[in-house]
Amino acid sequence: MQLLNIKNTKDPVKWKIIEAIIIDIIVAFISIIIIISAIKILFGKQIKTAINYVDMVSINTDNKIIKDIKFDEETKTIITYPEYGTRYGNIKIDSLNIALPLYYGDKLSILKNGVGQSSGAYFPGEGGSIICMGHNNKTFLYDLPNIKTNEIIEINTTYGDFKYQVYETKIVNMYDVDELPIQHDEEILMLYTCYPVDTLGNKKDRFVVYAKKIDN
Repeated sequence: MQLLNIKNTKDPVKWKIIEAIIIDIIVAFISIIIIISAIKILFGKQIKTAINYVDMVSINTDNKIIKDIKFDEETKTIITYPEYGTRYGNIKIDSLNIALPLYYGDKLSILKNGVGQSSGAYFPGEGGSIICMGHNNKTFLYDLPNIKTNEIIEINTTYGDFKYQVYETKIVNMYDVDELPIQHDEEILMLYTCYPVDTLGNKKDRFVVYAKKIDN
């Protein structure tokens, strides 16, 4: 009888052990989710920055070679577009002594070399919105907030030179995409940098320059 009692008490013990293991697994799973969420909240910006720095290695930009682009003068369209991450021209603002290489693309790996152009916008000469951006340090667009109305921004490419006259400047929130509209019937250059330029750390505002293409 004693042996029988011992045998019968084994099953509940096993179930208790299994139940405890399952509870431990669930608690561990919930703990992992909480830890990951906390890391994302506390260090999300740093992780994103680290990913961007990794991306800097992924694109090979050349500061000297300007890619040749074929442009159809009649239809005002580009026949052969440059590869993403390649330099296709220069951008100049003589009044601010700014002269920088212009690249196709807007990733960090591109912006560390010069001004980048959004891949979702038009190219100079195509008749639509051109969206360009650059860092606000002293070797790039630090002086951009000093630009005045009616001053000229020039873009030089292998298929033509284009001039744009400033008609407005704005300080906008980085998430307000409506301030950088893609227009299809008027050639407007929108050039922006982080704002303010004389403070450190992440900045949520952008200083945007709006300029219309002038005949030349």
